[in-house]
Amino acid sequence: MGVFKDSQQFYDMVGEVIYRAALDPDIGSSVARTESIIQFRYTDPDAQITLNAKDRPTQLDAYFDVFFGPSALRPDVVMSMQADLAHEFWQGRINLFSALARGQVIAIGTVIPVLRLVPVVGPMFQWYLTLLRELGLADLISK
Repeated sequence: MGVFKDSQQFYDMVGEVIYRAALDPDIGSSVARTESIIQFRYTDPDAQITLNAKDRPTQLDAYFDVFFGPSALRPDVVMSMQADLAHEFWQGRINLFSALARGQVIAIGTVIPVLRLVPVVGPMFQWYLTLLRELGLADLISK
């Protein structure tokens, strides 16, 4: 069994970190500048998170909208990976460029906007670790 017991737990953990990014002035504004719809598709468990930085966000204090689960939006970029790989990435243990080169992450579409975001996501690594502790899941932190 992988890190996540089901899709809901995945959304509670990874989704929460991405939602916090939508509210953060530095990260959120960087994502908004991509003016893209970026979709992340995960397996084991199956989950989907879509970021809409193309349209004006519906939430007043957000820089972009985040959708959990299937979305009717047509993404400009799709990034696919196993959920366990996302767990390692959000702990700062996986290099996205290497994962793409090894085929652990599959990208469809123009990935340049996504790759430009890599330098600004640093604070999200700490948010993820803090969230794991807050949820009583510190045992899931990789050593």
